Amino acid sequence: MSGPKTDLAIAEAEAAAARLRLSGTVSDIQARLDPAVLAEDARQVGLTAVSVGVDGARRNPGVVAAAVAATGLVLARHRIAGIFRRRRARKPVPAAPRSSD
Repeated sequence: MSGPKTDLAIAEAEAAAARLRLSGTVSDIQARLDPAVLAEDARQVGLTAVSVGVDGARRNPGVVAAAVAATGLVLARHRIAGIFRRRRARKPVPAAPRSSD
């Protein structure tokens, strides 16, 4: 038979177990959010990304060259357009023939 004292003891034991689980969870979260751990994780992710990028560039040098060239053209588009505008403006405009009245 379960009496009020037994139910209370069970509830207290469950509460104590829940407190232990919560304490463990909080400890895990604090360990994950430690700035040194976060910095190391970010460094590892960055190194992995660089390694994958370098491997991809070695496998596809043509694609990398095309991407660099396209980026250069996009960044220099105003200068390139200025060169063509200046050339067009320097050409002499032919004179229109005069009409005799």
